[in-house]
Amino acid sequence: MDLLHVILSNALYIYSFVLIIYILMSWFPGARESSFGMLLGSISEPYLEQFRKFIPPIGMIDISPIVGIFVLHIARMGLDTLFNYF
Repeated sequence: MDLLHVILSNALYIYSFVLIIYILMSWFPGARESSFGMLLGSISEPYLEQFRKFIPPIGMIDISPIVGIFVLHIARMGLDTLFNYF
């Protein structure tokens, strides 16, 4: 049971870093069009699209990735609480 907790917690932690890297790639021209950028996009965009449905970009600022990372953090804390409870 503890191994499952570690695997799930680390997966959420790594996914949040994947999102951060994907967000930072938008600062560099052409980075998202590279093969690495497209790989990260195929992993990140389905998750971020769920938040963009409810939180539209404000001008040129898209805050949906911030909300997505915050939700991952809350999910990880909930997972820790759940596994510490049992």
